[in-house]
Amino acid sequence: MEAKTPILELRDLWIRREIPILKGVSWRIDPGQHWVILGPNGSGKTSLLGALTAYMTPTSGEIHVLGKRYGESDWRVLRKAIGLVSSSLRQMLRFDEPALHVVISGKDAIVNYWGEIPEGDRRAGKKLLREVECGELADRPWGYLSQGEQQRVLIGRALMARPRLLILDEPCAGLDMVAREHFLGFLRRLAKRPGAPTLVLVTHHVEEIAPIFSHVLMLREGRVTAAGAKASVLNSKHLSATFGAKIQLKKIRGRFSASAGSGKKSGVL
Repeated sequence: MEAKTPILELRDLWIRREIPILKGVSWRIDPGQHWVILGPNGSGKTSLLGALTAYMTPTSGEIHVLGKRYGESDWRVLRKAIGLVSSSLRQMLRFDEPALHVVISGKDAIVNYWGEIPEGDRRAGKKLLREVECGELADRPWGYLSQGEQQRVLIGRALMARPRLLILDEPCAGLDMVAREHFLGFLRRLAKRPGAPTLVLVTHHVEEIAPIFSHVLMLREGRVTAAGAKASVLNSKHLSATFGAKIQLKKIRGRFSASAGSGKKSGVL
């Protein structure tokens, strides 16, 4: 049987500035997989995302997207295959920007749409708003959307460019418990739709790892501490090595929780 082309493949990726930031990261995402990236602050998650989206140039190593290598193929074309939803974009959008315009602006990766909108783009934007369960919000200004609605609209914006890989950078940050569960339910429905992109969730919190996510990559100080199928990788031993503390992982009805302790102090990861 012919092997399927990976969605994404990193080979011995290094990023050095004054000090090494990423240290020989190798990682492969195959079709049908949905990944979670876990790691403490300073583990290299942000630099990894910067390299994947061609905003940070690696010192050495290779990045392949859909079988084509950055540096040998046009990175501007390859980058369009990767959608990124990040909280930093939320601060750049105008308060009065209609949700529909936010989505349409994703086609050309611009911020704050201006000018005449082609009718085809308007139809596509409305369709995506329905797909991210925000169809009734097309004319609502960005500043009047709840944080959960903003996250779904930003996903619609990313999908406007039809990416094969969609990276969600801490999308639940700032959401309350109920809003977080609603958002994770939305991700589950999104992942099950025909033609849905491969999802990568970047988070600090194991309770955000919904059943739809099949694989886990763990980073510490720029190195991979564990990577592979969730069933074999997500455990107390690997979490403890990744976060540098004794961590106890629990699984109840398909969802995870973790407690971290050092001496008399403990908390939830």
